[in-house]
Amino acid sequence: MSTTRHLPHLDQLARDLVVVPRVAPAASVALALRRASGWECFVGAAGQHSVQDARPATAALVFDLASVSKPFVALALARLAARGRIGWEDRLDLHLDEASGTATAAMPLELLLAHRAGLLPHLELFAPMRERRSMHRSAALHEAASARRSECGGRVPPDGFPPAYSDLGYILVGEAMSRTLGLPLDQIVRGEVCEPLGLTAGSARQWRADDPDFMRHVAPTEHTTWRGGELVGVAHDDNAWALVGHGLAGHAGLFADAAAVARMGAAVLDALEGRVTHWLSPDALEPVLRQRAGGSLRAGFDGKSGPDSAAGRRCSQRTFGHLGFTGTSVWCDPDAGEISVLLTNRVNPTRHHMAIRAARPRVHDALRTAAAEAQQLAGGTS
Repeated sequence: MSTTRHLPHLDQLARDLVVVPRVAPAASVALALRRASGWECFVGAAGQHSVQDARPATAALVFDLASVSKPFVALALARLAARGRIGWEDRLDLHLDEASGTATAAMPLELLLAHRAGLLPHLELFAPMRERRSMHRSAALHEAASARRSECGGRVPPDGFPPAYSDLGYILVGEAMSRTLGLPLDQIVRGEVCEPLGLTAGSARQWRADDPDFMRHVAPTEHTTWRGGELVGVAHDDNAWALVGHGLAGHAGLFADAAAVARMGAAVLDALEGRVTHWLSPDALEPVLRQRAGGSLRAGFDGKSGPDSAAGRRCSQRTFGHLGFTGTSVWCDPDAGEISVLLTNRVNPTRHHMAIRAARPRVHDALRTAAAEAQQLAGGTS
């Protein structure tokens, strides 16, 4: 990506659609546009770090990506599979001992990432820590692998069970990747995705090691009494925090600014079109973006589900992306050559409001409307 520019119009967009309606204390947006000479990225931000911290939010503010971590993990797996280090069709128990003897033992990794493994959406694996008891990771992983939905019994259909969004499959695959390579998952994602693409994204552990000022420019998330108060520079997701601490779990744990997320999306579109085959070829990327029967969920991304999609109404039907519980989202439109990103800390100070649901499609539609203005500003540098 050739340049990243601040666009005041995007500040106003973030302010009008996120901060003023009190969707979140802080919001950062990015719009990446494909041009003949490469990609241009435009950023904006509004609000303040948190309800208690009045420092102005800027486009450099780092956010907890929550489930927007999932595309990074799936892309890392695609790179590893292309080199034969691990296989999309590998059984889970080939890489994860805790899966042995469970209902998910023979499940291919692809179906786990495509949300078609028949798993429950969520389990409170962190419950022992909340109750001041010891956390046993191996037992938690076995519990996750055993959490088959009641309606998903018997043999696994060739295309998997009816899709149902589940963090558990990503937790299991992330651990399987870590065991197979003998490396922490955050190190794998850094080596396979962030470093090759030049992205400033990483786990809290990596940010703390690389940036002495990380705690000053990361957006706080929720005030959680049992975890000691306001969460700053630690994963908001309780399962991720319980399982890997400051590291990366398969479903959550990455932190980044909006421009880095936009650059990831741009690289995926380039790979899809064969522009960056040194990183990922279209064939290697195919399992990640393949549209599967029964719903819009893919293996690392989600597709545009219809007119009421969080992606908005202005993007093409081929658009794909992902949402994060903390108030994050990214959408990639192959037809328009556009990436739109919204990062917020809508869970500050509490998760118990859902204004983000109405705000997301409005923001992403507004970003696409802003694309015309951004194209004009970019015109002098192609």
